[in-house]
Amino acid sequence: MVTRIASVNVNGIRAAYRKGMDEWLVDRKPDIVAVQEVRAERSDIDALVDSSWHVVNDEATAKGRAGVAILSRTEPIDVRTAFGADDFDSAGRWIEADFRINGITVTVVSCYVHSGEVDTPKQVEKYKFLDAFESRLAELGANGANALVMGDLNVGHRTLDIKNWKGNTKKAGFLPAEREYFDRIVGAEGDAGYNAGAGLGWIDLGRRFAGEIPGPYTWWSQRGQAFDTDTGWRIDYHLASPALAPTALNYSIDKAGSWDTRWSDHAPVVIEYDI
Repeated sequence: MVTRIASVNVNGIRAAYRKGMDEWLVDRKPDIVAVQEVRAERSDIDALVDSSWHVVNDEATAKGRAGVAILSRTEPIDVRTAFGADDFDSAGRWIEADFRINGITVTVVSCYVHSGEVDTPKQVEKYKFLDAFESRLAELGANGANALVMGDLNVGHRTLDIKNWKGNTKKAGFLPAEREYFDRIVGAEGDAGYNAGAGLGWIDLGRRFAGEIPGPYTWWSQRGQAFDTDTGWRIDYHLASPALAPTALNYSIDKAGSWDTRWSDHAPVVIEYDI
């Protein structure tokens, strides 16, 4: 059974709908969509999203900030938002939903990692989240489970993932300590088993399908001509568990045709899975 699954940081779902997200949903026909940076209450989502969608969400503690959701054509059989230690606030940044697809249980996660800021409490919170992220992936991928962690993970793993990587080596999103989390999850660049069973064994499907080329990027700054010159970052991921990864059929980034026709500063990442 081919299931089309997408992930996108919408940069505010109300603004995204005003700019064309609803048309994209109709045209692209995804079965499941992981959404990040919703920045809206559940009543706002329900007012926007067609009633044919099942919606689960987790709002941030601070109103109008962060927020994650999963839209699906079939109702999930279970939903969880508990994540990490109790001493930090993960609300609006992690939601898991279990689906039965062709008789197989698949756990789908929508995740929004903190952007962070060097030498500030924001970076401390980011590392706390990434600690919990790594631990949870170890659990989700164990014992042959089918799991898919998607979202704006706010880390470019390799130099291929950022157009201007040399200018960002001391900035949040490309710090060595941040990138090491991904080394432990999918393997480090140059490792024999990189993205093929190394680390925790998870597979970065974007890099698997794109190969050893720059990008393709998923986010572009709103400043200057970043979008037009394709000066972007690849920070939106589909990370598949070892069991699920072989079912991925293809990979695409739905980058808008022009700056003025995009409905978010991120582009949707879409993969079809034969489950």
